[in-house]
Amino acid sequence: MRLRRLLCRSSAALVFTSMTLFVSPAHSQGLSPTDAESVAPKGEDGVVRELLRKIQEQQKSLDERQKSIDEQQKYLTALIGELQRLLDGGTATNVSIAGNPFVASATADASAPRTSAALNAPPEATGSASTPVTPASVAAPQTDEDRYRDGIVIWETPEDAKVPFLLKFNINTQLRYLNTLDSTGTFVDHLGVVNDVHTRNDITVNRSMFILGGYIFDKRARYSVTVWTSAGAASIVVAGNIGWQFGKALTLTGGYTGVPGSRSLVNTFPFFTGSDRSMADNFFRPGFTQGVWANGEPLKGLNYLLMLGNGLNTLNVSAAKIDTHLLVSGSVWWEPLGPYGPPGKDRNMYDDYFASRKVRIRIGTAFTRSREDRFSNLDQANPDNTSLYNSDGRLTFSTGAFAPGVTVNLATYKMWAVDGGIKWNGLALNGQYFTRWLSNFEADGPLPLASTFDHGGEFSASYFVKPKKFMPYIRGSWVIGQFGNSYEYGGGAKWFPIRTERLWLNAEVFRVNKAPYSGAFTPYTAGMTGWVPMLQAYLAF
Repeated sequence: MRLRRLLCRSSAALVFTSMTLFVSPAHSQGLSPTDAESVAPKGEDGVVRELLRKIQEQQKSLDERQKSIDEQQKYLTALIGELQRLLDGGTATNVSIAGNPFVASATADASAPRTSAALNAPPEATGSASTPVTPASVAAPQTDEDRYRDGIVIWETPEDAKVPFLLKFNINTQLRYLNTLDSTGTFVDHLGVVNDVHTRNDITVNRSMFILGGYIFDKRARYSVTVWTSAGAASIVVAGNIGWQFGKALTLTGGYTGVPGSRSLVNTFPFFTGSDRSMADNFFRPGFTQGVWANGEPLKGLNYLLMLGNGLNTLNVSAAKIDTHLLVSGSVWWEPLGPYGPPGKDRNMYDDYFASRKVRIRIGTAFTRSREDRFSNLDQANPDNTSLYNSDGRLTFSTGAFAPGVTVNLATYKMWAVDGGIKWNGLALNGQYFTRWLSNFEADGPLPLASTFDHGGEFSASYFVKPKKFMPYIRGSWVIGQFGNSYEYGGGAKWFPIRTERLWLNAEVFRVNKAPYSGAFTPYTAGMTGWVPMLQAYLAF
C-alpha cells in the first residue's frame, strides 16, 4: 500500500514538472517581432528604457521559475531514492518525502499547475499560493483541542461527510471505602422475627461504567453501548440503546435505562449532594429495565421523560421470568428561571458548582405504576437494581414478609414523588417527597391486609465555601411505613482538586436508624442502626 501511494505521488510530481518545463519556454523565447521593430528607432531613449524594463521583468520571472524547477528536481531525486529503497526491500526513511506530496513554492507563478486535490477543490478550500493544500485523504475532522466535549470525542466526520458519524467515550468510576461495623448485629421485623444485619468494612470499585455513544448515518440516529459493572455486587451488565432525535421537543429511544420514578433516575447520576442516593430514595424508587421512552423540552424550561418498560428491575432477569405486565412511568420538571445546571451529563446536578448569582429553581413530579411478580424482584446481582422491601426491612416477595409461611407472588406497585430545589451563588437546597402503595396481592395463603402505604422524604443543603474547590453539606432522609419507621442524618464535604466538576473526593459520616433497605452497591443494609463513615473518589466525564 505504501509503495502504491509513493508511485501515485511520483507520477503527479512528474506531470507537474513536465507541464512547468513546457510552459516556461513559451513565456521566455526572448523578444517578440513587435518588440524588435520597436528597437529600430535607435535614437529614442524612452523606448529603449521601456524595453530594458520588460527584459528585466522576464529575467526575474525566469529566475523564479528556475528556482521552482530546481526544487521539484530535488524532490523527485529524493522520491526516486525512496522508491528504489522500497523496491530493494527496505523501508522509507524520509517521512516528509514518503508521506507528503510536493507543494509548489510560494514564489511560483499562479498559473503553475496545482495538485489534483487543489484542482477539484473550491477556491475557499485551496487558500492562497502561500498556503499548502492538505490532501482530503489526511484531513482531520477535529483538532486535539476539540476532543473533550462532555466526553472524549474519539472520531467525528466533517459536516459534509456522506455518512455522518460520531463516536464519543464517557466513563463513571466510583472508588469507595465503607465501614458499617458500628451497627447492631440483628433487627426484629414487624412479626417479631429476628434477622441478621450484614456489616461491612471494605474498599471497592463500587461502580464503573464505560459508555460509547454518538450518531451514525444521520445526526438524528443516536446510539449508545454501556458496560456497567459493580465490584460490590460482583456483576457486569452490557446495555445498548437506539434512538431518533426529532428535535429539541422529542427524542424516542429504546433499550436499557432507569425508570424515571425519582429525580435521581432522570439524568442526575452521579451528581448527588452526598456520597450516593439517600436511604429513602433507595427504598422508594424503581430500578432499571428495558423499554422505550420519549423525552424532550417542548416549552422553554419545561422538560419531560415518559417510559413504557418491562418492570421495576429487570436488568439481568431472563425474558422467561419477566411477567407480561408492562410498567408505565413518567417525570415532568419545570425550571422557570433558567436551566438548573449547565448543558451536559451534569445538567441536573444537585450542587451549585458554577455558583451563578442568578437564582435558579426546579419543581418536578414523577409517577410510576407496575404489576410486579416475585421473579422480577428477587435477583440482587445487578448494579443500581433495587428490589421491593417492606418498611421493616423484609423483602416484599420473601416468604413470611406479611404472614408466617405465606408468600406473595404478585403485587401492584404505585409510586408518586414531588421534588424541588433552589440554587444561588454556590448555595443549593434540594428535597423530594415520596409516597408508595402496594396492593392487589396474590399470595399462596391468607394475608392480614389488602394493601400497604409508605411515605417519606429526603433533604440536602450544600454551599461552596471556596468556589469550585471545597463544599461542605448536610443531608437526611426518613421513611414512615406500614410496618415501621426509619431515618438517617449526616454530613460531609467534597473537595475538587482541579477546576472541574467531573473529579472529586468525598468524605461523609451519617447515622442511620433501622434501615428498611439493602443494596450491595449502596451503604445500606436492612435493619442497620449506627454510625457509618465513608470515603469516596469519583471520576465522571
